[in-house]
Amino acid sequence: MFSRTLLTATGEFRRHFQSFRVATLHRLSAFVPVVSCPLPARSRCSLPAGNVSCLNSSSRNRPMPKKEKAVKRPASGGGAVQAEASGPVARDKSGSVTITVHAKPGSKQSGITDVSAEAVGVAIAAPPTDGEANTELIRYLAEVLDLRKSHISLDKGSRSRDKLIRVDSSLSPEEVLKKLRQAAG
Repeated sequence: MFSRTLLTATGEFRRHFQSFRVATLHRLSAFVPVVSCPLPARSRCSLPAGNVSCLNSSSRNRPMPKKEKAVKRPASGGGAVQAEASGPVARDKSGSVTITVHAKPGSKQSGITDVSAEAVGVAIAAPPTDGEANTELIRYLAEVLDLRKSHISLDKGSRSRDKLIRVDSSLSPEEVLKKLRQAAG
């Protein structure tokens, strides 16, 4: 495919380019002081004095540093820090009571299944589609806490099983927790 003259020209170009590269490096090294690299002799390189990194530094067999694992913090209302925490029920900075809920949609009837240190388990008699379970959860919690639905709102977790419910009323976190435990039986 290639003609003999093209191959000869390519070979000559390659030789001229290499000699040009070597000559250019020698000319540049006259202007820039060169220091020796602190690597072992088999992987030494020379770099300009201003550059302290070495191209062959990746050849050292050192293990990568371990990445620290992030600790998950419990969800708080709108980024507010929880001031007084008493299990899954707490008071946030704005003064509202927040309830951490683990929802279980699709149950036969609504009810509180358990009250643990992390969350209140609530079975919801509504499917988890189109916000039906969230609406039923708010309706059921309003019934349990003996409040209007307008006093209870979903703060976080509209599409998650773990939710944060905000209660805007005069109830204290202890009273809310007591009512939730009574409903759990």
